[in-house]
Amino acid sequence: MMMDGWHPIADLEHPAEGLAVSELRALDTLWREKRQELEELDAMRDFRKKLSRTWAIETGVIEDVYDLDRGTTELLIERGLHENLIDRSATDQDPGLVIQIIRDQHDAIDGLFDFIKRERALSTSYVKELHAAITRHQTTSDAVDSLGRRVKVALLHGEWKRLPNNPTRDDGTTHVYCPPEQVSSEMDRLLELHAAHQLADVPPEVEAAFLHHRFTQIHPFQDGNGRVARVLASLVLLRAGWFPLTIDRERKGDYIETLEAADLGNLKYLSEMIAHLQRKELVTALSIGDQTKREQEGVDQVIRAVREKVLGTAATGAPQELAAARATADRLVKRGHARIEALKQQLQREVIDYAPSLKAYTDAWPAGSERARWHGRTVVGNARRLGYFANRDTYAAWFRLELTADDEQDEVIVAFHGIGTTFRGLIAVTAFWQYATQEDGSWQRTEDRLLDEELFQVNSREDPAVAEERFDAWLEHVLTAGLAIWQRRLSAPS
Repeated sequence: MMMDGWHPIADLEHPAEGLAVSELRALDTLWREKRQELEELDAMRDFRKKLSRTWAIETGVIEDVYDLDRGTTELLIERGLHENLIDRSATDQDPGLVIQIIRDQHDAIDGLFDFIKRERALSTSYVKELHAAITRHQTTSDAVDSLGRRVKVALLHGEWKRLPNNPTRDDGTTHVYCPPEQVSSEMDRLLELHAAHQLADVPPEVEAAFLHHRFTQIHPFQDGNGRVARVLASLVLLRAGWFPLTIDRERKGDYIETLEAADLGNLKYLSEMIAHLQRKELVTALSIGDQTKREQEGVDQVIRAVREKVLGTAATGAPQELAAARATADRLVKRGHARIEALKQQLQREVIDYAPSLKAYTDAWPAGSERARWHGRTVVGNARRLGYFANRDTYAAWFRLELTADDEQDEVIVAFHGIGTTFRGLIAVTAFWQYATQEDGSWQRTEDRLLDEELFQVNSREDPAVAEERFDAWLEHVLTAGLAIWQRRLSAPS
């Protein structure tokens, strides 16, 4: 049996700025400006409650502490953590025990807010408190005895491990964590480094990745280390005014890969994953509308409706913010159209000139143009899937690359639109592929799909040049994905 050797934890090997995700800086600026206003909304309080419930459920699912089907998960998130919502067939354990464990995990994540308010420094005693809280209703764990045998042992709540907890991989190799006798000194070292990083203002996504990964390298408890690691990462993010680190079951594979890359010395992938998840939560939070105001009756409501009809829903936001976001979006529409025009010319030279049945076409419809609001049903549906409200009164524009072969048509469409019922500085960009066939002289769409599950956002606080750099990389990604679908369809047997 091969074994990976254990090494003491190391500090950040690269300048923290090199691991940071620059997009978050502008988004964080916008969030800090809007946060106080948003925190007063009932919709924001509901959003936070559901996010905490999601965290509490998924953190146990991805560690195989229990299994819980997706339908029951959604029910618990929506209606609260109640045992009577869990059918016996929905889980692999007693529903009463499952809900107790979930509530323990929920209490731990909720307790972070009090910890932050009291301005306590992170200590080994608090880490032990977290572990005891999370594992309160878990009685046993797996361990390896002195003869190398797998055994069940009583779980020590809030105490460092006394036996090795090194996992054996599918290929027979063993990953070695910190030996029990070194745990205390390694944890002291980790928290010293964390305190130094706080003083140095290491970006939150980088510090969350660092603290999470180095903690898992130590693996100080007999069991429950992954759950505690995500609590510690969430502590860093919440201190920054962001949201808990929620890894759901669909992302488990990617999550494990980022941790394995960090084991090899590359923390960037974990930092980027955390950043992307935070971006999603921040965009969702910024898109929350003030339903209380919108439900008022009387003259004020009518005047507001007329104002929004004449000036667009964005009129409720700051005019300078709107102008800045629109100006950047306008630049990206032009830039995107230029890129797909160049791509069309490349396809013409390298493919279409040799296949007369193939044709390529591009067009763009900037904000305010005749067809700028086309594709509304698809745009709104994709936005709902990605978790935000698409507001085409704030902004609407799109461009496309169209490829036709006889009676078949593929399109890659990039659509721009506002985020949220109330404009708060963000414009969304989504990309989708559509397929249509020609019947009786008209095109009938039969398929469409998103080309990227990660939302691209235009931020009124971001330097337009930085936005262009991000957009170029994102556009290449979605164009490659769209062309790959086209290529596979052309290659498929008829």
